[in-house]
Amino acid sequence: MKPLSLTDRIALLFALVVAAVLGLLGLVLDRAVDRHFRDMDRHLLAGKIELVGNLLAKARAAGTLDALPQQLDDALVGHHGLALAVLDGAGRIWFASRTETFPHPLLTMARRHERSLITWTADGRPYRGLAERVSDRATPGGPYTVAVALDIRHHAEFMALYRRTLALAMLLAAIVTAALGWAVTARALAPLRSMGATAASISASRLTARLPNEGLPPELAELAAAFNQMLDRLEDAFRRLADFSADLAHELRTPVSNLMTQTQVVLARSRDASAYREALESALEEYERLARMIEDMLFLAKADNRLIVPHRETVDLGLEARRLVEFYEALSEEAGVSLSVTGEARVAGDRLMLQRALANLLGNAIRHTERDGAVQVRLDQSEGEVLVSVENPGPAIPTEHLPRLFERFYRVDPARQGSAEHTGLGLAIVKSIVEAHGGKVRVRSEPGLTRFEVHLPAA
Repeated sequence: MKPLSLTDRIALLFALVVAAVLGLLGLVLDRAVDRHFRDMDRHLLAGKIELVGNLLAKARAAGTLDALPQQLDDALVGHHGLALAVLDGAGRIWFASRTETFPHPLLTMARRHERSLITWTADGRPYRGLAERVSDRATPGGPYTVAVALDIRHHAEFMALYRRTLALAMLLAAIVTAALGWAVTARALAPLRSMGATAASISASRLTARLPNEGLPPELAELAAAFNQMLDRLEDAFRRLADFSADLAHELRTPVSNLMTQTQVVLARSRDASAYREALESALEEYERLARMIEDMLFLAKADNRLIVPHRETVDLGLEARRLVEFYEALSEEAGVSLSVTGEARVAGDRLMLQRALANLLGNAIRHTERDGAVQVRLDQSEGEVLVSVENPGPAIPTEHLPRLFERFYRVDPARQGSAEHTGLGLAIVKSIVEAHGGKVRVRSEPGLTRFEVHLPAA
């Protein structure tokens, strides 16, 4: 079964609410009208009983009851639906206006001297009656009890008509409310349908579309703003993925192309063993570069999927930094760059991963430092945080490049694309390792100095 649309659901809900409210109102009105008729009937019946009591009192004063039946008949003139019975002290009917059709339940109530108003049905007709003692034993044949019954068929017919009219009005009101609710809801949800159409038109080749948020209700404006922010993130992620795919294809094409070219040259003619050995050594370098790139890509893929869980131990960053300086000493001397480490710091983390992040930062600083320059590693530990900074002299990195330095394969100098010195993934790996340890990394660059800062929780 196809689910109802939101418009249909709201319209149906409106109709149900209106029907419930009208039903409750109708019930209250029904009870009020019925109570009004009961009060009217009680007043009429009580008035007739009082009249009979007065006639009995006058007859007693006159000393005879002979004229009383005629007076009682005269009192009922014009009241076709009214039945009157007077019972003597022995419970016998002394007078009855309609003996053959007089409602017997009322006679029973009169004999029991009950005074409550009762309603019953006899011979298919509804009645309402009241009985009350109107004289004492001093009255001849007394005490007398008067029972009065009223045919309330016209009341019942009116109530039936009233209830049918009310039910029809409730039904029509529910239908009209449902129709109006549907129209109003459809108009109110028109911006939502427009948003849905815009969202349906978005594809990988059309990520620039955005939902309009002007003139919308606050709830839909918040939804449109959140959706547009999501599209901004998706567009940025898609752009990064497209750039990454292009860069990856370019990076892999270079070593593969080198290997194919070298192999074709070697196979072009016969060569001696030393030439083959030289070709194999050159191919080995390209294989090693591919292996490093694949290893780095697997590491970053795990980092993206939160599969890197650092082993926690106390790591002396000062000791690790000095070991790395010793390791890079030969490279730095060849490049004419001096290395130094100052400060001490300890963190809780994975020693090998943190060592790899420091090595990438240090190697990057050495590569971008001119001869006779100095690379400085500074460690500073304050309460709750460790700051590791790697500084190297050189020209300032343009501001527009700083936010993208930690992207994969991103290089400030396009001329260095495809360089065999490194894969272009070092800073991306640094960022992944630092974030896996709950820290953050940033870069500052100004004329003459570039500084990479790593903030980590202290041990």
